[in-house]
Amino acid sequence: MPTTTIDSNSVSAHSPLPEWVALVREKVEGLRYGVVQLVVHDGRVTQIERTEKTRLTNSRDAQAPE
Repeated sequence: MPTTTIDSNSVSAHSPLPEWVALVREKVEGLRYGVVQLVVHDGRVTQIERTEKTRLTNSRDAQAPE
């Protein structure tokens, strides 16, 4: 699946970033493990989905050997 990176430095000073870019940044901040997914219709971002994973340690790994 192709990945696109948005670099705010590549956007000219005369064209502000779209509102959805700030929303994506907000969704990514504080996300430790997970996915932020954009849904696009007719070339426009229409939905932003965030799926957060909670990683649990294996109880066998957490115990010290006796």
